[in-house]
Amino acid sequence: MFIIFLRFSEHRAKAAELMAAHNAWLSRGFDAGLFLLAGSLQPNAGGAILAQGTDRVMIEALVAEDPFVAEGVVTAEIHEISPGRVDARLAFLKG
Repeated sequence: MFIIFLRFSEHRAKAAELMAAHNAWLSRGFDAGLFLLAGSLQPNAGGAILAQGTDRVMIEALVAEDPFVAEGVVTAEIHEISPGRVDARLAFLKG
């Protein structure tokens, strides 16, 4: 499982022109069953994604395809987590 932080860089002004492409990239991740959650980092600092079902190499390649990453709008931090303890409602994450 991975938590991906997409933090705005000094090029954040380009975000508006790339938003449709970024949202299409997110949709592909959800459609592939890799992304479980995506949302904004507050206050207006970027975004975060919870992903599962693949290895780090594939996640790194997928993140590199994000137009925000490719165009330097955000910097990506990928953190791998091995869930040890989860609430029963999220037991599927322990997989």
